[in-house]
Amino acid sequence: MKQYDLIATCAAGIEAVTGNELRHLGYDVKVENGRVRFKGTIADILKTNLWLRTADRVKVIVGEFRATTFDELFERTKALAWEEYLPLDANFPVAGKSQKSKLHNVPSVQAIVKKAIVEKLSLIYHRRSFLPETGAKYPLEVALNKDRALLTLDTTGSSLFKRGYRLEKGGAPLKENMAAALVLLARWYPEKPFVDPVCGSGTLPIEAAMIGHNIAPGIKRDFVCETWDWIPDELVEVLRQDAQAQVKFDRELDICGYDIDGRMIEIAQKNAIAAGVDKSITFKQLAVKDFKTTKEYGVIVANPPYGERLSDAEGVHRLYREMGDVYRPLETWSKYILTSDLEFEKYYGQKATKRRKLYNGTLRTDLFQYWGRRKPRA
Repeated sequence: MKQYDLIATCAAGIEAVTGNELRHLGYDVKVENGRVRFKGTIADILKTNLWLRTADRVKVIVGEFRATTFDELFERTKALAWEEYLPLDANFPVAGKSQKSKLHNVPSVQAIVKKAIVEKLSLIYHRRSFLPETGAKYPLEVALNKDRALLTLDTTGSSLFKRGYRLEKGGAPLKENMAAALVLLARWYPEKPFVDPVCGSGTLPIEAAMIGHNIAPGIKRDFVCETWDWIPDELVEVLRQDAQAQVKFDRELDICGYDIDGRMIEIAQKNAIAAGVDKSITFKQLAVKDFKTTKEYGVIVANPPYGERLSDAEGVHRLYREMGDVYRPLETWSKYILTSDLEFEKYYGQKATKRRKLYNGTLRTDLFQYWGRRKPRA
């Protein structure tokens, strides 16, 4: 089977997490800013779309070259083997971006790349008129960085964070792939208690339950590559059945999601039902200050409100103080709290064991980590 050069794109700050996911799936990887490179067959394209929890997209690298003039960009794009990817009727929109490059006019870059591909395909398919573009969609991107062009074919379609279970969301929802990254960064294991004290629409507990039950995050959705003529339907079916067979519903999980807003708890429950994990999560209306537990060696992962507007700041800082008062005495519990408020430690009342810079969309946030005492070895 043909090997493709592939990249999994991801949010800034979680590249290492995505790289680890790919290693666990059996790939050799090269981690770069915002992406992880690896090699694979058609089967691997489908497998990684199904299984990657923290990535945004899986893309095929069609070509990479230096281009400082439009002539260079045109000729080198045209020289690539587009016929191996795009049939005669392919609908192939070209997106573009440019950083620190001589060719900085993105619409012009996109137009040149499109024209070069049209010329190549017209030559290959012996067409003198326009290409029909009435068939399946093949989303392409040209990305220029320091005068190097990277041409990719997106195999995913809608971003991988769209798992298909979120029927409703709250005011400032955490994307599903970022929520999965937080659970993985918290080093939570299925035998440990897991608590999200400000669960909103339930994304963190749901992602934890999906990890705990080994549910492939892409199992309930489709990918754009499944419509392509060079992706065999039988292979898609085999890999989806294989993913289904790996689900471990016999594993008991102790996952709780709390929120002060009863309406959000209702939404979270509906989303958990859609994800098929409602029986594994306890959702309950509860304020942070009222949380009590006799359990030990658990993990708290929280994405509290950030107080971006001045009117919210006072209430948010009060919440951070309550978190400190309630969580500091839980010495065996590890706490992972994501916020864009860089003064969080001051209000929480304790310096974090470690801080990690992450981007929630374009917003700079920090993951404040408070590591609990380890369980003594038996």
